[in-house]
Amino acid sequence: MNIRPFKNHLPEIGQGTYVDDSAVVIGQVRTGSDCSIWPNTTLRGDVNWIKIGNNTSIQDGSVLHVTHDHPQKHPGGFPLTIGNQVTVGHNVILHGCSIEDNCLIGMGAIILDGAHIEKNVFIAAGALISPNKQLESGFLYVGSPAKKLRPLTDEEIDALQYSADHYVRLKNEYLKA
Repeated sequence: MNIRPFKNHLPEIGQGTYVDDSAVVIGQVRTGSDCSIWPNTTLRGDVNWIKIGNNTSIQDGSVLHVTHDHPQKHPGGFPLTIGNQVTVGHNVILHGCSIEDNCLIGMGAIILDGAHIEKNVFIAAGALISPNKQLESGFLYVGSPAKKLRPLTDEEIDALQYSADHYVRLKNEYLKA
């Protein structure tokens, strides 16, 4: 079974969401509507919660996890929140971070505990976002550790939305098959 409870918490999968048979969704995970969870992806809400907005795509091989409550080091822990219209590329690791709406997280990127990604951000493939880093809206971030490279053009911001819309259309084809 690929959608399974942990400690009496059953994942809540939003209307029209596609979860591939090889993906694993565990525990305190809630997706919005029209999301897509692609092959060999893991969403593990075991020691904290994961919330994903509408029209968001989590692509193949990605790992989404959280950090537990530790009263001395990180009270409350670090849940994982992902906004609406976010494209998470292949083999991305998201760990206890927060991503606002209309972002694209490039393939192989890693975003760590406490990082906050504002809306309309493009994170390049292979980028490493350090713990507690704040990424400002409207910019491209590249490198390891990631640095702000330049402002996004209006065309690039539109492309973030296009990407999200594309994956909604694609998952609809999978749901029909």
